[in-house]
Amino acid sequence: MTVAIIGKPVSRVDGRQKVSGSATYSAEFQVPAFVHAAVVRSKIAKGRIASIDAAEAEQAPGVMAVLTHRNAPRLAYQAHKGAPDPATGERLHVLQDARVSHQGQPIALVIADTLEEAVHAATLVNVSYRPEPAATDVSAAQATLPKGDASQWEVRRGNPENALAQAAVKVDQTYVIPRENHNPIELHATIAAWDGDHLTLWDKTQWVHNTAEELAAVFGVPAANVRVISPFVGGAFGSGLRAWPHVTLAALGARVVGRPVKLMLSRRDMYYGVGFRPHTVQHVALGASRDGDLQAILHEGEQETSTYEEYTEALLDASRFLHSCPNVYTRHRLLPTNVHTPTYMRAPGEASGIFALESAMDELAVALKIDPVELRLRNEPEHDEYQNLPFSSRSTRECYEAAAKRFGWGQRSPEPGSMRDGSWLIGWGMASATYGAGRAPASAMARLLPDGTAEVTSAASDMGPGTWTSMTQVAAETLGLPIERVKFILGDTKLPRAPVHGGSITMASVGSAVQAVCRKAREDVLARGRANDVAAAMERIGQTVETTVNVAPGDETKQFSMHGFGALFAEVAVDQDLGETRVRRIVGAYGVGRIVNPKLARSQCIGGMMGGIGMALMEHSVVDTRNGRVVNANLAEYALPVHADAPPLMDVIFVDEHDPHVNPLGVKGLGEIAMVGVAPAIANAIFHATGKRIRALPVTPDKLI
Repeated sequence: MTVAIIGKPVSRVDGRQKVSGSATYSAEFQVPAFVHAAVVRSKIAKGRIASIDAAEAEQAPGVMAVLTHRNAPRLAYQAHKGAPDPATGERLHVLQDARVSHQGQPIALVIADTLEEAVHAATLVNVSYRPEPAATDVSAAQATLPKGDASQWEVRRGNPENALAQAAVKVDQTYVIPRENHNPIELHATIAAWDGDHLTLWDKTQWVHNTAEELAAVFGVPAANVRVISPFVGGAFGSGLRAWPHVTLAALGARVVGRPVKLMLSRRDMYYGVGFRPHTVQHVALGASRDGDLQAILHEGEQETSTYEEYTEALLDASRFLHSCPNVYTRHRLLPTNVHTPTYMRAPGEASGIFALESAMDELAVALKIDPVELRLRNEPEHDEYQNLPFSSRSTRECYEAAAKRFGWGQRSPEPGSMRDGSWLIGWGMASATYGAGRAPASAMARLLPDGTAEVTSAASDMGPGTWTSMTQVAAETLGLPIERVKFILGDTKLPRAPVHGGSITMASVGSAVQAVCRKAREDVLARGRANDVAAAMERIGQTVETTVNVAPGDETKQFSMHGFGALFAEVAVDQDLGETRVRRIVGAYGVGRIVNPKLARSQCIGGMMGGIGMALMEHSVVDTRNGRVVNANLAEYALPVHADAPPLMDVIFVDEHDPHVNPLGVKGLGEIAMVGVAPAIANAIFHATGKRIRALPVTPDKLI
């Protein structure tokens, strides 16, 4: 009889390794005879290297080589674009010419016996430049955009301009989110080792196969010649989706010196080499009837990208379907600047776009004198009005109602500034959340052993959500084995191919493959062993049985619109004299299909809430527009929420949602939606507390005094 394991709050199967220090991260592998590398980075944002003198560095103790564009081997840089790579443009070709396109661009690599020797020698490389005028100011770049031009990212439904003009009540505002940088606990690191024309990389990555294929293309070797190993990832949030230049540099250095090379980025390096959430400027105009029916949504967004690649994200997608409206217009435009290419950062696009949309919805509710929850309920769509498809499932009403009840929303006094606790102004705010429920092809292998245990493998990643554990649960329940008898293995290109560990698709994709391969393996061994359970059947068979399965989505995306939905409610306290904001509690309700592990799922949501607090109140990469330098590229001055900033209450509700269409497991991704809607809920609560509408994040004390 199968014991239910899916849906149980199982503790992390890899938890002991992580808390005891035995989990091996990319920089911790003990590769024999490895040496260290350090990167020399450009100090200008645009121009050319006029001269580069490495003589003193080459003579420094322990130095084995100093590579620059003058002596580095020419690399193949064959065409390759993985799913996270921008479709338009060409990735940076490191140490191949004298051109500088952004501040912090790698311009030399020092390889030495020890890390200290490499870092010291890097300071001895003498560089002079021929600077050129650079685009480092997003506001200036925005001013150069042509007015009124059509765009390939322009979407229109109905006649939004006319509907807005005729609307009885209007909101028309601009919202700004500054650049935010990834700051995972684990710094990015790569160890590279060559054996002839075969390359092994121990790398921090969210997609081992993509890294292997990118390095194969860069060096002009078959992809089968590159092995990537990444069993543990100490947080990434999107920074590990691509193979960034430092991975190429490690492999290049290893090839030149004939030794394995370890290259670990410093915290400052992270601000110039692994992407970031791009600065966005969004204009939102809403029009509604006096009873709160939305009649027009116009949402235009502009975001920074590099000059050599066009990175775009789903900034405006939610505005097309989240709320019912017959007249909708969205336009997305890029601002090329002299930066390295931005990338996906937790809840990319949606977190930014929904901040603007849900802030505007709150402003509309105030103008209409309608409760913010009631306004959303009045505009709840019956189907996806953008794709003209039914939702595979949508529990937004249930999320609003469950979270509002748990929060006590009915006790809210609607007048701004009317709720107090001593000298603190109290505010309550809310916002909607959504994120796509995607799925990609994936493969998995099940190996059933005569002793009644099983190994299940797939080349997935785990940057913290609990992939090790949730996949073990799916495998154990499907096989009908106790969870302690099942071992899941991931993070190696030698394993069956898995898709990118991002976009909240891992459980839907790899989980479906694990379920399918374990079901097939169970059926096969039960038939062969003529027994009622796997352990007994394997004992009779007496030899290892292996099964591999490949699964892929069908045409369900053409039949249904598939998304997770949620509602966030926040309470803040604002010091009326100092402008300090404290988040006292957050309640989030989510409709995300089947919950494989409520303990891990709750952890994901709490992490998303903390990320949303950082987005709303703290995070901001400050750029010196004279040279593109990030002046707070460190953890002392780039403010992030810590334990002291955590609200006393972060309450998570999962509404009961069954979705038979979305994938075989019936799950929807949770990693991204956990952060969506948190920042606008907090900003809306701050308005309710103070009567001050802050439309440019983060909401720091100076903006409230």
